[in-house]
Amino acid sequence: MEADLALRLGKEFDNLEEAWSFWNEYACRAGFSARKNGLTKSKKDKKTIIGYRYACSKEGKRKPDKRYTSATNHRPETRTDCKAGMTVKLVEGKFKIISFIEEHNHPLHLQETVHMMRSQRKISSAQADEIDLAKDAGLKQKETYDLMSKQAGGRANLGFTRVDMKNYLKTKRQRSLVDGEVRCLLNYFEEQITENPSFYHSYQLDVEDKITNIFWADARMLIDYAYFGDVISLDTTYCTNNNHRPFAIFSGLNQYRGVLIFGAALLYDETTESFKWLFETFLKANKQKRPATIFTDQDQAMARALREVIPEVKHALCTWHIEQNGIKHLRNKMKGNSHILRDFNKCMFAIDDQSQFEETWASLISSYNLEDNTWVKSIYEIKEKWAWCYMKHSLTLGMRSTQISESINADIKNITNPSVDINEFFKSFERVVADKRYNEMKCEFEAREKKPRLIVQSSPILRQVAEIYTASMLELFQEQFDLFFATCISSRDERSLLFTYTGTMVNEDKKWTLTFDPKDDSVWPP
Repeated sequence: MEADLALRLGKEFDNLEEAWSFWNEYACRAGFSARKNGLTKSKKDKKTIIGYRYACSKEGKRKPDKRYTSATNHRPETRTDCKAGMTVKLVEGKFKIISFIEEHNHPLHLQETVHMMRSQRKISSAQADEIDLAKDAGLKQKETYDLMSKQAGGRANLGFTRVDMKNYLKTKRQRSLVDGEVRCLLNYFEEQITENPSFYHSYQLDVEDKITNIFWADARMLIDYAYFGDVISLDTTYCTNNNHRPFAIFSGLNQYRGVLIFGAALLYDETTESFKWLFETFLKANKQKRPATIFTDQDQAMARALREVIPEVKHALCTWHIEQNGIKHLRNKMKGNSHILRDFNKCMFAIDDQSQFEETWASLISSYNLEDNTWVKSIYEIKEKWAWCYMKHSLTLGMRSTQISESINADIKNITNPSVDINEFFKSFERVVADKRYNEMKCEFEAREKKPRLIVQSSPILRQVAEIYTASMLELFQEQFDLFFATCISSRDERSLLFTYTGTMVNEDKKWTLTFDPKDDSVWPP
């Protein structure tokens, strides 16, 4: 033992903190966990501490467990009634060692494991800040601990264990929720308004003045909707917290066909009244600007709310949800070499003529004996909301599903885990929004950094649109431009009052017929 850590009678300390530090360091070198055992106060003023005893953590014996006869799993014994310890007494302003017992009645720990002892484990303020930053960045506890261990040169040098970090985060979480989720929610909104007065939020109260439905959108979301809110998606397939409250996201596409979030809501339930409040609040936040088309799932309550609040908006159904429901309700028809799902998708995506759709649908019904299938009947009744032949004249911007981005779905699933508290939820949601906006910045950088490749280098049209369109939009335009050159008129009839033209496409058996009235420039079909 080093001279300054020698345990000897008469050794003096300026204060109790210094005495404890000495004992704890001595315990670390010796291989046992230190503990503060008790203090002695002055009999005169009952306040001044005149003595203190420091002991081994294994001092004493555990009191008998009253549940001993009924308990099935007993905790391992950690006390051995060890007598090792040190006592200091206040003498002339100094705390002196007046007695000590050096011998222990149990094996001492190896130096390689002393960092695991309770008295040697402590999270410093700097480490606590680092843990908080990692938490805010979305790192998992194990990842954070492994990273900090690497930085410290190993776990033995870190000064705390994963259990300590877990307990630290748990305690901090409990303190943050001491006023309840509602207070935390309102505090979050107040902070956002302080940072940006344009932050919008609204909540609905029930008859008992309790918050039910909540909507919020920051200033950037409101601006994005003003520019790109013609076609939007509303997805309510996520649930958050242990009460399974629906989490709703309004989203759309920007000029790079990247995902934009226009607003979010935590709903009390999925009733028509809740959705009516949500749509009315969304419109109020965006100065009553209506979208042209909105994609949702097949929720009947949502559909009724849309008809009541914004009946003029085209209501389209998410094709992904329809496919999933099709698999669920037609599973018994998918056995063997059945192609029912392929044929169903053909009706949904590949047919652009209504009469052809009706023929193909009738063939689907008869081929798979679906005449009495309730789901097939119900989905046919709303075919205008999902079949391409009925949707092709509606503004969709190429969107056919509420799952416009696989990444956003993965991100949202992570933050709507029931174990995530309200504070963590908002921090995680902010990260999701920040990621989408950073992706937009990357697209902006790429647009300025790289020049898009034209399929026809000498085309004046392509050169012109390349200066205006983003890379993703130019790619879509060039696909249509290519199809234009693949199309030709195979026959024409201009002998009657109405001119009739038949068009075909390279490598396609399909034909299109157009009737043209030269007197008023009208074309059929429109």
